[in-house]
Amino acid sequence: MVYGHIEFDGDLLDEQILLKSDGYPTYNFANIIDDHTMEISHVVRGNEYLSSTPKYNLIYDAYGWERPTYVHVPPVMKDEKHKLSKRNGDASFQDLVAKGYLPAAIINYIALLGWAPPTEQEIYTLEELIDVFDVSRISRSPAIFDIDKLTWMNGVYLRSMDEDTYFETVRPYLEKAVKGPYSHREIAKIIQPRIDILNQIEEAVDFFDQPGDYDLEMYRHKKMKSTPETALTALKAAREAIAGIQDWTEENVHETLLALPKEMGMKNGQVLWPVRTAVSGKQFTPGGAIEIVHILGKDESLARIDQGIARLEEVLA
Repeated sequence: MVYGHIEFDGDLLDEQILLKSDGYPTYNFANIIDDHTMEISHVVRGNEYLSSTPKYNLIYDAYGWERPTYVHVPPVMKDEKHKLSKRNGDASFQDLVAKGYLPAAIINYIALLGWAPPTEQEIYTLEELIDVFDVSRISRSPAIFDIDKLTWMNGVYLRSMDEDTYFETVRPYLEKAVKGPYSHREIAKIIQPRIDILNQIEEAVDFFDQPGDYDLEMYRHKKMKSTPETALTALKAAREAIAGIQDWTEENVHETLLALPKEMGMKNGQVLWPVRTAVSGKQFTPGGAIEIVHILGKDESLARIDQGIARLEEVLA
């Protein structure tokens, strides 16, 4: 069904051994008997078995049985020269799930390996794949397994989930990573647009329990126009502003911190970058200063900002 009509010169085929000296059948004999007795209609296998198919057909014909329909598919490669092989340590379906990939995303991606859909669509539910899959569109050329493409697709699946479904999906990872008194649901909201693989969650949110041990040079950020000196000024102002918030809501935190840069005659990044650095201790976080400060709460945010101020004052004194 993939390679079309293929002919072999029967005179060039090796003489087949059907029964071994110990009386047991060879694989080439046993698999045919097995397929026939199980009423297998379609045989789907790698194209490396194309050369064996004439031998199998001779046995089907000798018994007077109907030959099955053959679907020989090209191999999935990890690069241009090597096939994927679990024996060589390449990931299986179960391995990918254990690494944080969603089963639905894995199935979607694998279906597109060596098969071309009729449109430019790339994201398919299993039901959609069943409807549109057509063997005639299977390629004859090998397909290279691209983990980056799978990761992208997995991220699309995660970001397309509704809030409740996403929370239930990531909850076990958040419960493992964040033990402090912080809202896992709020954390789930800020990581959804930024996480591609479930196993990225723990490293991305571990700062909620313990801020990273960061280098003070992190306060220097060319794009944000931040330096340790401007960072110290910004942190002191942010500390005073945060301490003055009476009703602790995300909206109030947002309005308070976003008003600071304009009041101080500074760029947004000159204020928000130092705050995010102080409260997280990380170069990259799933969420900005405002979101993180709101989730941490007033007391914890002030404590971390105070520590940042003290460290900067020590080196700038």
